Amino acid sequence: MAKNKSVIVVGGGIVGLSTAYFLHKAGHQVTLLDKSDINAGASFVNAGYLTPSHIVSLAAPGMINTGIKYMFNSSSPFYMKPRLDMDFIKWAWYFKKSCTKEKVKRAMPVIRDINLLSRELYEGIQASGDLGDFKIGDQGLMMVYKTQEACDHEMEVVEKAAEMGLVGRHLSKEELQKIEPNVDFNAEGAILWECDRHTTPPLIMNRMVEYLENAGVTIHKNEEVTDITVSDSKISEVKTAKGSYRADEVVLAAGSWTSNLTKKLNLKLPLQAGKGYRINVEEPTQITMPAILMEKKIAVTPMEGFTRFAGTMEFSGINHQIRKERVEAIANGVEAYYKGLHIPEEAKNNAKCGLRPVSPDGLPYIGKSTNFDNLTIATGHAMMGWSLGPATGKLVTELISGVKTSMDISAFVPNRKF
Repeated sequence: MAKNKSVIVVGGGIVGLSTAYFLHKAGHQVTLLDKSDINAGASFVNAGYLTPSHIVSLAAPGMINTGIKYMFNSSSPFYMKPRLDMDFIKWAWYFKKSCTKEKVKRAMPVIRDINLLSRELYEGIQASGDLGDFKIGDQGLMMVYKTQEACDHEMEVVEKAAEMGLVGRHLSKEELQKIEPNVDFNAEGAILWECDRHTTPPLIMNRMVEYLENAGVTIHKNEEVTDITVSDSKISEVKTAKGSYRADEVVLAAGSWTSNLTKKLNLKLPLQAGKGYRINVEEPTQITMPAILMEKKIAVTPMEGFTRFAGTMEFSGINHQIRKERVEAIANGVEAYYKGLHIPEEAKNNAKCGLRPVSPDGLPYIGKSTNFDNLTIATGHAMMGWSLGPATGKLVTELISGVKTSMDISAFVPNRKF
């Protein structure tokens, strides 16, 4: 088993930080580079779910038709901005090819396994005390519906999940009210997934950075990678505007920006940024249960100190433009399900967005490069980046350490065909 390697990790989101965490625990010397202050982005603005129940990937049958239907409605939950961009056009074609029942069925057990592994690792990090005291809410996750069509859709998932040992149960309107007695729902019922968990991402992210810095991991913030030098099928140098770095191994975990980095190596990595938004409400909402409002595709999470409302999937390239109509759509959607709940203007004005890295088949890229001996890629987690961060970090560490991985990762190979 290879020990004590020097490793450069590019990217300071939950995947990059988790990778640095497990590499450090395994005895490796780690340098992490991030283009930002590590205080914003998808890892800070997501719903904070750990979701073994989400066994159906984003590339599900019917999603292309949904995308076309919503293409000219910029306030829709799933929005693809029309644009003449060859990377996007190729990605969209691969996405269409991935949206088959057979491919989705094949991916389900793999998605379950990596989610369960990650949930276990989150609990292990919590038990270690490395990040101090943080909560992992274990009440489960409710899929709240207004229409019979949405209920039937989720009950189909319940049937498929049951075959894989995951249990979801139906809640009537009365049972839904009983589980959230201080909330007046405008809904017909819900499906409760007791296998799911929820967390407070900003707290965990900040604690993780603090722990790594104190543990001796070198973190360089505000250093964007500008060039990567190759020699004899190996990455020999990673350059930023502020310095150059050499190491035995390099991990690209830069989220939506990873494909820009692989282009410097002439590697094709189909990837698109899927923008999500969040609204934080600090006033008491009486909400105690995490919920996904099914028809509106909005996630609701009671976090430590506030309630978060998150949602939308917007494919409009790499940008951080806040579209007011999308923020309003989230606020209006929430108010339509929770009677009497009002999202304050200040909360809407303080809405933030983050870019999720989305592969064409909705599965992450986790694996060693076949082109370069010392390159590992870890990105493409779509909406499950937060859920799968620790598992990805653990798997990357196992690859670099030369030990058997905790699960079969052949479905995640970065050079897979679409």
